Amino acid sequence: MSQYLLSIYQPDGDIPPPAVLDPIMRDVDAVARDAKAAGVWVFSAGLFPSSTATVLRPEGADVLVTDGPFTEGKEHLGGITVIDVPDLDAALEWSRRFAVALTLPVEVRPVSGSG
Repeated sequence: MSQYLLSIYQPDGDIPPPAVLDPIMRDVDAVARDAKAAGVWVFSAGLFPSSTATVLRPEGADVLVTDGPFTEGKEHLGGITVIDVPDLDAALEWSRRFAVALTLPVEVRPVSGSG
């Protein structure tokens, strides 16, 4: 088994109203329950908005600390899920299910040293 990080990207801006968000979260919760039942779910976490980020950047012998995201963009990392599956094909299948439920892009990456 190998672990994969599923990074969920969401648009910057306000959180959608409950009429929009509630059905999405219901669908996401259903996929997460299925992943747990299948024994592939390791953990998930949502993130606070990118405006709450702090970036540390090495500058010679010093480290510059700045508020805000590493890069400015129209999207930011909104949450993560780690799954433990046999291979990339299985990771992609679970990622498809999460992407459809979330209606958002999901980036899939193997976790180094997990397999």
